[in-house]
Amino acid sequence: MNLEHDMPSPASEGHSRTHVFIVDDHPAIREAISAAISQRVNMRVSGEAHSGKQALEQLQRRPPDVAIVDISLKDMHGLDLIERIRSEMPDIRIVVYSMYDESVYAERALRAGASAYVMKSKPTADVIKAIESVHGGNVYLSRRMSSRILGKVIRQQDYEVGATTEKLTDRELTVFQLLGEGHTVRDIADQLDLSRKTIETYRRRAKEKLGFDTVSELLQYAVQWTYGRESEGASTSETSSKSV
Repeated sequence: MNLEHDMPSPASEGHSRTHVFIVDDHPAIREAISAAISQRVNMRVSGEAHSGKQALEQLQRRPPDVAIVDISLKDMHGLDLIERIRSEMPDIRIVVYSMYDESVYAERALRAGASAYVMKSKPTADVIKAIESVHGGNVYLSRRMSSRILGKVIRQQDYEVGATTEKLTDRELTVFQLLGEGHTVRDIADQLDLSRKTIETYRRRAKEKLGFDTVSELLQYAVQWTYGRESEGASTSETSSKSV
């Protein structure tokens, strides 16, 4: 028996690994995910980016198997980045790893083109499970979120949690949340690369859909909603997740 022939070469071993690209503007998060992946013999980090623009440039040069994307980026909203990746590089599977509440953003992320949603309150071990799942062609969500989405399909009705903001489009919700985080209209226009007038239009539509008479009322609610969601996400104790 020719051992040289039967033993896999380093190149073939590297090729059999799942190549993962990390997009997050926090170095500590990128480092934690990278460390978790480095412990897996069947995975390797093929690159990292701290912004949406940097991610697109690198992904187009060398597409990985899986991209881990944060929704909150300084130069681009994560949902926009997901749509760009899926449109331009459809073979890349996308895992969202975000601080934002899954009850608000998970389904929107799936519609944009992601295959998994993991909250940052979960351990990095859950990200590893999500990578394995999406690389195998599955969708990965928490058990709670899976039940909600399946329940919505069965009942054909909105979620009880977050039903108010379900009225908003993805772009309107993005503007609404950024307003809640304290950003000005000009800040949001620069971040989303849109005109100030366009942002004001999204703000007006959100105000009307949510039933407020003034911008001040909208802003007050946006702040309460945004920080209430972050607190809820940070305090959640649920740990079970599954592939669907």
